[in-house]
Amino acid sequence: MNDIGDLSNVDGVTVSQVEVVVIGAGQAGLSSAYHLRRTGFVPDDDFVVLDHSPGPGGAWQFRWPTLTYGRVHGMHALPGMELAGADPARPSSEVIGEYFTAYEHTFDLRVRRPVDVSAVREGENGRLLVESTSGRWATRAVINATGTWDRPFWPRYPGQETFRGEQLHTAQYRGPGGFAGRRVLVVGGGASGTQHLMELAPYAAETHWVTRRPPVFVEEPFDAEAGRSAVALVEERVRAGLPPRSVVSVTGLPLTDAVKAARASGVLERLPMFDRITPEGVVWEDGRSIEVDVILWATGFRPVTDHLAPLRLRGPGGGIQLEGTRAVADPRVHLVGYGPSASTIGANRAGRAAVRDIRRLLSDSLVST
Repeated sequence: MNDIGDLSNVDGVTVSQVEVVVIGAGQAGLSSAYHLRRTGFVPDDDFVVLDHSPGPGGAWQFRWPTLTYGRVHGMHALPGMELAGADPARPSSEVIGEYFTAYEHTFDLRVRRPVDVSAVREGENGRLLVESTSGRWATRAVINATGTWDRPFWPRYPGQETFRGEQLHTAQYRGPGGFAGRRVLVVGGGASGTQHLMELAPYAAETHWVTRRPPVFVEEPFDAEAGRSAVALVEERVRAGLPPRSVVSVTGLPLTDAVKAARASGVLERLPMFDRITPEGVVWEDGRSIEVDVILWATGFRPVTDHLAPLRLRGPGGGIQLEGTRAVADPRVHLVGYGPSASTIGANRAGRAAVRDIRRLLSDSLVST
């Protein structure tokens, strides 16, 4: 498809021309690359996949070792290749890392890594210019599949800088071993928070749990209809240009047997959010306080989109307004694994939808010329 090759820009730096640049090689990026490959795009000639991680596996490769594959909730296979026969007792980082490696090789996706993308800006002749540590690409379309793992969200509370103990985020959590005999406060009402609490309880001297809102535990099965309803709520936000909420945030927490046991034993006894942090712990407005050695912030992540800032995609609502996967402010840019597609099955569907839209965009541009 690409009949232009390389060129040099005005400052003498070589710029490679391709039809599509995919940024990120997690579930969403690999799904997009698969559909590009399947519909006739050739790796390196027509499209490139840039990934900043050291190896295959997306964000999964950074998960803590005690998160075994059998405890992973809702992992959906990549398109065209099932993940079968995996040992549920093995770390999910290993299982999924090996699966992604095999997937890249099977479909000859030729992911370039480690590559950090610093900016996507307006280029020449109607193309976008992607700037990275591995070179520059002039492209007709960008599929942004950068996820959220590299942007952990740390809330700010008065006195936080005075705390003498340890503070860490889920992104830095490496399992319960380092918490033996320590008093731990877990902050956050999502799936990670409950997983941390249940895993830490046998090791820590004490565990405490605080959340901004009372957690919602859901005993009903999360079926296809419930999934569609949850995705629709998140999709409504991104269509309006609001910052996306995760799909999990609108589904509630599944009331599994393990969660039931943890609630019965008091491990999941929730406290309201504290008002300030002291050198020894946390304090509420009514004077109640607890002393802790560790504050573990299980407070989620935000989309990694800073490299798209030169395109000014963000609207007055604080988010990037999308129509499907396409950025309303610039139809050459697609976001997959963002908002309603920030689940493994959603990322697969979004990758396919983005490629279909891009093919139409490229076909229209050829007709117009």
